[in-house]
Amino acid sequence: MTSTAFDLFRTSDDHEELRAAVRELVADKVTPYAAEVDESATYPQAAHDALVASDFHAPHVPEQYDGVGADALATCIVIEEVARGCASSSLIPAVNKLGSLPVILGGGEEIKQKYLPRLAHGEGFSYGLSERDAGSDTASMKTRAVRDGDDWVLTGQKSWITNAGVSEFYTVLAVTDPDAPRGKGISAFVVEKSDPGFTFGAKERKLGIKGSPTRELLLDGVRIPGDRIIGEPGTGLPLALRTLDHTRVTIGAQAVGIAQGALDLAVDYVKQRQQFGKRIAEFQGIQFMLADMAMNLEAARQMVYVAAAKSERNDPDLPFFGAAAKCLASDTAMAITVDAVQLLGGSGYTQDFPAERMMRDAKITQIYEGTNQVQRLVMARQLLGR
Repeated sequence: MTSTAFDLFRTSDDHEELRAAVRELVADKVTPYAAEVDESATYPQAAHDALVASDFHAPHVPEQYDGVGADALATCIVIEEVARGCASSSLIPAVNKLGSLPVILGGGEEIKQKYLPRLAHGEGFSYGLSERDAGSDTASMKTRAVRDGDDWVLTGQKSWITNAGVSEFYTVLAVTDPDAPRGKGISAFVVEKSDPGFTFGAKERKLGIKGSPTRELLLDGVRIPGDRIIGEPGTGLPLALRTLDHTRVTIGAQAVGIAQGALDLAVDYVKQRQQFGKRIAEFQGIQFMLADMAMNLEAARQMVYVAAAKSERNDPDLPFFGAAAKCLASDTAMAITVDAVQLLGGSGYTQDFPAERMMRDAKITQIYEGTNQVQRLVMARQLLGR
């Protein structure tokens, strides 16, 4: 068997050097502010500035558009390492990829040249798909885009939009042909923060990821030029779902990072905490919990990395693996953070330690970019050939 076969099961030296660089940055510029960001529910500006300065804010942008051209696995490693210190901050690179990927996958050269260099230079990109009554059922969206001469006029709202109000650009899905068959008359557009008639709702009051603002997008007759449509009219929903096949992998990476942070915290704590005259790490029951946490975390990480490789190659089975990576990693993160709180005991239930924050942050990874129930539907339909 050649060495190439074994290389499939380990990251490259370049990937590990990237991990070390991000980990150092996070320890210095991100983690120290994570508790304050959560407590005050304020955007992690220090982390933002550090990530932009180091080109970690949108590492996926190709080199021809002034980006660093990181592959899908490298982007996942960046998100994982940032999430290890602060989940809210990890949404900066994650959402920049989510918001801009429709442009990369479905846009022509003109729209790529217009927006991707600006993203590479630090302007954020969010994603507007969900609505109040169109969450998992995306095809039932009501936001409309009507052609008016060479322009499009958008009216409606989008809900649960991550980093809304911070990002400069928004991929927005809207119905352009209400008479088309279900899901066939939806198109994708780029809306800019400064467009007249485009405003934001109040910040949602959330359980976790409090440093990342979640707001509605409100579109009141927003007029945009015709060159802001991404691809052809009517291709928006397939493009949106294809985007999610790729970016669900990054949510898996975020979940792995949160879980790794919780496991690290738990290991450090049980090695120091003493009861009955010895460190609690010496108790077999504690050791069994740690072993299960580490085992399940590594399984989730490997699933995410395999899915990232499939994303990079655009393999035909990516829909299954993207859903599986997101589902497994987020379920694992939720379980590990709950166990971390348990291992810290009363201390885990207080804000003096980050375990409770990690547990709250982990929950959203089971919900956004498709609930884990939807991920299981995606996987089952792939198995059944639907």
